[in-house]
Amino acid sequence: MEELKQLVRRLTKEQLKHIITDRRHLHQHPELSFEEHNTAEYVASRLKKAGIPFRSGVAGTGIIATIQGKNEGKVIALRADMDALPIREETNLPFASVNKGVMHACGHDAHTAVLIGVANVLNQLKDKWNGTILLIFQPGEEKFPGGASLLINEGALTHPTPELIIGQHVLPEMAAGHVGFRPGMYMASGDEVYLTVSGQGGHAALPHTLTDTILTASHIIVALQQIVSRFVPTTIPTVLSFGRIEGLGATNIIPEKVEIAGTLRTLDEEWRGRIKDRIRNIAQGTAEAMGARCTVDIKDGYPVVFNHEKTTRQALSLAKELLGDNRVEEMGIRMTAEDFGYYSQKFPSVFYRFGVAQNKGETGALHTPYFNLNEKALETATEVLTWLAVNFLGAD
Repeated sequence: MEELKQLVRRLTKEQLKHIITDRRHLHQHPELSFEEHNTAEYVASRLKKAGIPFRSGVAGTGIIATIQGKNEGKVIALRADMDALPIREETNLPFASVNKGVMHACGHDAHTAVLIGVANVLNQLKDKWNGTILLIFQPGEEKFPGGASLLINEGALTHPTPELIIGQHVLPEMAAGHVGFRPGMYMASGDEVYLTVSGQGGHAALPHTLTDTILTASHIIVALQQIVSRFVPTTIPTVLSFGRIEGLGATNIIPEKVEIAGTLRTLDEEWRGRIKDRIRNIAQGTAEAMGARCTVDIKDGYPVVFNHEKTTRQALSLAKELLGDNRVEEMGIRMTAEDFGYYSQKFPSVFYRFGVAQNKGETGALHTPYFNLNEKALETATEVLTWLAVNFLGAD
C-alpha cells in the first residue's frame, strides 16, 4: 500500500497545475444554479481530453462520467457540485468573476476542479483497482429542490447503482492541508417557512377600527420561539430563525398584509415533521386570537446529511494513513444544510470537509463576497478523495 500511496501523491502533484488552472477558470466564469451550461461544457472538454466517457444533460446541466477498473467489482460515486451564488465578488483576485453579481463564494469551483483532477489520477491508476467509479458533476446544489434530488428522481444512479457515494466540501475555518470527518448525523435539514398575516388595515391613529397586522406578526414571531426552547427535546439540535419581515405600511398606516420568511433546521427527521405542525398551530392560533388570519406555507428543503457510521470511520482511518493523525480532525455537527442529504438518505454516504484557510486569516467566510480559498488545499483534497476511492474499491 505504501507504493500506491506514493503513486497517488506523485500523480496528484503532476495534476496540480491543471487543477489550479481549472479552478481559476471556473472561478472567473461562475454560473447560477441550473444555468451551468458553460461550466458543463468546460468539464466535458476536460473529460474528453482524458478519454473518460460521460453522460451529459443529467438533471439539466449535470454530467456523470464513468471509469472502469481492471476487473468487475463494487460501484462507488464521487460527487462535486458546480453552481455559484448570486453574490458580487469583492476579492480583487486577478481571476475574479467576470459575471457581475455571480460568484463562487462556496467553493464549488474547487470541488469541480478537484474532481476533474481526481478523474485524471484514477484514470491513470485504473489497472490498480477493481470495480466502477461514477464521477458526478452536479448542478444546482444552492437552489431548491437541489440537483441531487432531480438527479436521483430521474434515475441517473440506477444503472449502475452506487454502493457508496462520497462528497467533500471546503471549510474556511480549517487549516489548508487538513480534513475533517463526522460519523452519523452531520448537517441539518433545511426547510423554508413563509407566513402571511392578513387583516383589515387602516389609520395607525385609530387602532380600534382595524386589525393590527404588524403587532400580530410580532407576537407570532415571539411565540414561535417557544418551539425550540419548550417543545423540541434538548438533545435534538434545532434552529428556527426568521430573516425577513415585510409590512408595507407607513408611520401612520397599518398594512392589510405582513409577510414573514424564515428557516427551520433540525437534525432529526421525525421531529422535523412535528415541528412543522406546531409552527402552523401556533401561527394560526396567535393570529386568530388577535383578530387576524395567518396562512402558513412550509417548503420542504434538503434532508439531514447522515454519514454512514462504519464507512465514515473507515474513511477517517484511511485519511490518517495518508496524511498523518495531526492533519485529520473529528468534527462537530453543522446546522447548515446541503442537498447531499438526498444521497445520504438513499445510499451509504461519506461527506467530509477539507480545510482551505489562508495563512493570515484572509479566507473570508462562505457565502460572502470575500471568500478566497488557499489553493494549497487543492492538492490535499485531490489526494484524499483519490485515496478513499481506490481503497474502498479494493486496490491491488
